[in-house]
Amino acid sequence: MDAIEVEGLKRRYAQGFEAVRGVSFSVREGEIFALLGTNGAGKTSTVELLEGLARPSGGRVRVLGFDPHTDRAAVRPRTGVMLQEGGFPSELTVTETVRMWAGCTSDARPVPEVLAQVGLSGRRADVRVKQLSGGERRRLDLAMALVGRPEVLFLDEPTTGMDPEGRRETWELVRELRASGTTVLLTTHYLEEAEALADRLAIMRSGRIISTGTREQVVAERPSSIRFALPDGVKPDHLPASLPPATLERGRVEIRTPRLQSALTDLLLWARESDIELQGLHARTATLEEVFMEIAQLPEDDEGHEGHEDDKDGSAPERLEVERV
Repeated sequence: MDAIEVEGLKRRYAQGFEAVRGVSFSVREGEIFALLGTNGAGKTSTVELLEGLARPSGGRVRVLGFDPHTDRAAVRPRTGVMLQEGGFPSELTVTETVRMWAGCTSDARPVPEVLAQVGLSGRRADVRVKQLSGGERRRLDLAMALVGRPEVLFLDEPTTGMDPEGRRETWELVRELRASGTTVLLTTHYLEEAEALADRLAIMRSGRIISTGTREQVVAERPSSIRFALPDGVKPDHLPASLPPATLERGRVEIRTPRLQSALTDLLLWARESDIELQGLHARTATLEEVFMEIAQLPEDDEGHEGHEDDKDGSAPERLEVERV
């Protein structure tokens, strides 16, 4: 059963700027689904519609079977939301902040339990919000999203500002939530994070989903590569005709092919029959980063879609931001 259903979703801002342009996807119960894309791709605009923070300009959204905007009273108690920034009162302590939020939440979990889960128990529980590091603030944001025992959890850039240890602890927590049956939809700029967590993912560009599926399905849409160096006197045009055209750069040959096993078999058989050693032979499928960058560099379509999703009038240029950990 699907916990989230999205069909033909659209979101239009002032001056006709369309940040989300007919997006469709679904998220199964107990699944981690990652929404990827450059700044301005439409990720946050999409997630805000799923959270019920705005009414779609077109299309249909269902979360746990309800419209998250019109049926907000039915959806909100069953969902948790971790925004990019929490904006909590700076003079309150961590414990006071979570206790305040728990007081506004139905069936709230015990505050010490939540703080222990996100690594803010002990001494850090009595620290004022203004004294927290960036990574600790993100842990507090996550704690607030978990207070209400959510069935569906929205995580918008959940590990920004965290050190590597904190990031991996958060990953493990997200996996534990999935194991307990929680459905998770996350946006992230960290491609390694998507690879480590997501059961399925979607890559957005200019308000549309360009590619979706498991990591393996997404990268399978792009060609694999075979790289090697040929001995002196042997040129790329000596390679068997069954192989795709090869390129030569800095003395190394590269062959890109959608049929890696077949092409590699032909190459190795030719090398053996020709008594040729392929120096530095390296074969691999495409990486998620390569797929992401290829999609990020696609030209704008003829309808024109420019602007940053955080700039509602669409006046700011898109920025490319890809990070690896």
